Amino acid sequence: MHAPVLVFDIETIPDVAGLRRLNDLAPELSDAEVAELAFQQRRAKTGNDFLPLHLQRVVTISCVLRTGDGFRVWSLSEPDHPEGEIIQRFFDGIEKFTPQIVSWNGGGFDLPVLHYRGLLHGVAAPRYWDLGDGNYADSRDFKWNNYISRYHTRHLDLMDLLALYQPRASAPLDDLAKLFGFPGKLGMDGGKVWEAWQAGRIAEIRDYCETDVVNTYLVYNRFRRLRGELTAEEEIAEAEFVRSRLAEIEAPHWKQFVAAWQ
Repeated sequence: MHAPVLVFDIETIPDVAGLRRLNDLAPELSDAEVAELAFQQRRAKTGNDFLPLHLQRVVTISCVLRTGDGFRVWSLSEPDHPEGEIIQRFFDGIEKFTPQIVSWNGGGFDLPVLHYRGLLHGVAAPRYWDLGDGNYADSRDFKWNNYISRYHTRHLDLMDLLALYQPRASAPLDDLAKLFGFPGKLGMDGGKVWEAWQAGRIAEIRDYCETDVVNTYLVYNRFRRLRGELTAEEEIAEAEFVRSRLAEIEAPHWKQFVAAWQ
């Protein structure tokens, strides 16, 4: 493995403060009422209640970092860190490591959300936005391979690439992970995050997001095998390495994840 690999995923909730500001809502309305009003308006307009990306507040970014012999999985989450700090620390990691970043629908959701919310909080991310004109020794290389351009690979959106950039051809990560013998999602999905947040189940959101990035990393290695970067034996060895590292972590969601691994 050459460049460090950073796999990431975010979880979001409605930006209640932003919705109040944009709609000039009465202060006595609860957060749940503000969000429900926004959902109703969105359903009337589009047929579903998926809010615009700039109104998605980031509450968790989970990451897998694979460097040399190291494997680490962790989260930047509220309430330990406010949204602006979560986003800034994510981009600080890109600044420090210049990793290959990998996502599942990161080009369609995660990164645009981080762009809008980063703007809101005054985040700085010069390395991420380098298009060949930055103040780095290797900046010229970024003209031909950067994090921003859809068909470049410093950011590899696995969902987008595997579907050959055709939204109707995309497959769910959960289905693919389970088809390949990996655990897939355990007990939660993105549609349940707001409900869990309101119930105070913040740690459960974080744990769900972490298992999602590990599923993504495992599917990424299967893709590396497809394009000839790994042999079958190397992919199997990498999966076993990940399984062994997760089995060392004393946390219930990793015990459940390892137990569900075929």
